[in-house]
Amino acid sequence: MFALGTAAGDLVPARTDFAHWLCAVLFALVIAAVALAHLALGLDAVWSFWIVHVLTRPFGAAVGDCLSQPARDGGAGPGTVVTSVLFLGVVLGLAVCPAVTRKDVTRPQETVRHAA
Repeated sequence: MFALGTAAGDLVPARTDFAHWLCAVLFALVIAAVALAHLALGLDAVWSFWIVHVLTRPFGAAVGDCLSQPARDGGAGPGTVVTSVLFLGVVLGLAVCPAVTRKDVTRPQETVRHAA
C-alpha cells in the first residue's frame, strides 16, 4: 500500500508534466477535501482517516521530489542528502519537542474528598 502511494506521488508529475510543487499542492488539496467532507458532510471518520493516511504517501513523495530534484527538473535543487537531513531534523524536532516540554502528558485530576 505504501509503495503504491509513493509511486502515485512520482507518477503524477511524470504523466502530467506538472511541476513537483504543483503535485504536492494537488495532493494537499485532496487531503483538505477529505477533511472538509468529514467535518462538513459527515464522511465516516474511519474512511476519512484511511483515505488521508493513504494520500500522505504521494504527498510526501511529491514534497520530497520538490525539494530534492534539480531546478531544471522542477525541483528546488538542494539534492537528496540535504533533503534527507532536513526531513530528519523535522522528524526529530517533532519527536523531541513533546518529550522535552512534556505538554503531551496529562496529569491525573486531584480527587476531592467530601466530609461525611
